[in-house]
Parts: sequence; C-alpha cells; structure tokens
Amino acid sequence: MKALTGTVICATALLVGGMAPATARIAAAAPQTTSATADKTLHSRIEGRIHNDATLKKYNIDVSVEGGVVTLTGTVPTEADRTKATSLARVDGVSRVDNKIVVDLNAGTKGTAGTIKEKSKEGAEKTKNGAKTVGEKTKEGAVKVGDEITDAYLISKIHADFVNEDTLKGSDINVDSDDHVVTLKGTVMSAAGRARAVAIAKNTKGVKRVVDQLTIGPKK
Repeated sequence: MKALTGTVICATALLVGGMAPATARIAAAAPQTTSATADKTLHSRIEGRIHNDATLKKYNIDVSVEGGVVTLTGTVPTEADRTKATSLARVDGVSRVDNKIVVDLNAGTKGTAGTIKEKSKEGAEKTKNGAKTVGEKTKEGAVKVGDEITDAYLISKIHADFVNEDTLKGSDINVDSDDHVVTLKGTVMSAAGRARAVAIAKNTKGVKRVVDQLTIGPKK
C-alpha cells in the first residue's frame, strides 16, 4: 500500500507540473488575440457606419484601428463632414479618434479624392524636385506675365484682399499656390473668418480650387 500511495502522489505531481506551463502560455496569449479581434470588430463597425452614411459614402475616407485608437484619413469638402466622421467613429470600445481628414472644398467622390498619405507623398516629390517656396515665388514678383495669371500673383492678391477684411483681424493665414490650386494654412479667430477667407480665395480670378487647412483659435 505504501508503494502504491507513493506512485499516485508522484503521478499527480507530474500531471500538475506538466500542465502549468501550457496554462501560463494560453493565459499570456489570450490578451493579444482578444485585442486584435476587438480592433477588427471596431474597424468593420466604424467603416460600415461611415460608408453607409448618405453624405460621407461619396468620399474617400479610410479607417484604421489599433489598440482601440481609431485613425481617419482622406478628404471631405466641409468641416461639418469632417466632424461627422469623428462622431460616427465614436462607438463603444473606442478610446480615442485621431481625425487626420483634410478639408478640401473640391473633394471628389471615391476614386478621385486623395488621402493624406497621397498628399504628403505629392508634397515630398515636389520638394525633392525643387518646387519653389512661397518666398521664392514672391521674389519673382507678384505680377502677371502677359494675360497669364501666375501663382505668385494669386498669393499676393489674396493676401491683399485679406488685409481689409474685418472678420480676419487678428488672424494668421499663410497662402500658397501651386498650379493655381490655393492652400490656406494658419489660424483664424472664428468660423465666420474661416468661411470668409475661403470665399475670398475661391472667388479670386485664376484660382482653380482651394484647400482649406485653417484652424480656429488665437494667433500663434
């Protein structure tokens, strides 16, 4: 009996000792699997909400989720659309929404609207190829060559029109123009000022389209 009892105890010890490492490995792997599954579920849910929205489904908006943090990229024509995308992305399980969507008044429908990554790549290529900065364009003189309206002329004209606008007092706006596509960056004091700045640029003769990257807040 004593020999049998010792055998049972030994077998039990081996069984318990052999199971412990496997159990530990399963417990360690579970959180990662759960997190990846949760991110995938959030991605499908948010993408569905945005792409099924009557307004936003027309635009190229990309959704990515990592660790519960949602990142939105793409282009939309208005700030209201950008805000709406953020609202649709705030679902249960999301810890933060990082909205990197660009507001472009002439944003096209899916297939034509560029993402931030594309715009960044385009900007890098232009810099690499020696694209002229605003300062260099200004040095050339903000003038028209014959009947052709130059980018330098557009920059100077829009800046001049901003100076006399009461809604733009205290604003800090940078104007750039590339192939008659005007980009507005910087800060304005109010939503009305932002709308007015965009309208002035858009209605300037020779401007093809306006990319609005202005923010509302005090002058930096």
